[in-house]
Amino acid sequence: LQKLVHLLQATDDPLIQEQALITLSNSAAFSVNQDIIRNLGGLSVIGGMLSDCTPKVKEKALNALNNLSMNIKNQEEIQVYIMQACRNVESAPLNSELQLAGLRLLTNMSVTSNYHHKMINSTSCFLHLLSEGTERTQIQVLKVLVNISANPDMIRHLLRARV
Repeated sequence: LQKLVHLLQATDDPLIQEQALITLSNSAAFSVNQDIIRNLGGLSVIGGMLSDCTPKVKEKALNALNNLSMNIKNQEEIQVYIMQACRNVESAPLNSELQLAGLRLLTNMSVTSNYHHKMINSTSCFLHLLSEGTERTQIQVLKVLVNISANPDMIRHLLRARV
């Protein structure tokens, strides 16, 4: 895991980055590895990939953060990337794997109300995706919206969103 994190830091090759991110994402399926990756500084390295210009690298980074977000301590660090994930969802092609990867991360990060306020500016985008997206996209958007709507503090923002 340490070598993978260092590899991500050391290379600009998108193909190597993708493969390292896939491996880290798969490794994060095991809770012990979630802590190890966090302790190695991997969350910030992976989060830094969200501003990469290659859509596939962004997608793989979002998938890795999604798997790593199953842990409260990791969520505390990952929350700084929520607005970047929202921007990726908004700018990604409709129904793309990149868009779905961002929505999956936002779903996990919205399970508790701790970070809802960071997603609220994307409500109009979520509603647009709900009306224009494919069934896969709609289901993922609904998960985010249901999580946010469970927070009484967010209801006013949801009802005021431009549709």
